[in-house]
Amino acid sequence: MRGELNVQPDYAHFVAMIPSKVGISQLLGRLKGQTSIRLFHQFRHLKKKPYWGNHFWSKGYCVDTVGLDADMVRKYLRFQEEKER
Repeated sequence: MRGELNVQPDYAHFVAMIPSKVGISQLLGRLKGQTSIRLFHQFRHLKKKPYWGNHFWSKGYCVDTVGLDADMVRKYLRFQEEKER
């Protein structure tokens, strides 16, 4: 799996090329679980804050296919990052 990530203070965008045989919900559950564990371990003060019932990520997610527009989505992510600076 290859991907591109843009993280802002209150949201994150992740663009990835995922094989069709991979279950999206399973992949995102794993991604969110692993990153939560690492973040709470590395930044222990985060555990004291009330994140959605002591969860770092919200329960939902949005998935969309981009096909030929993948380059346009990547440009949007880079623009968001530059805009926040």
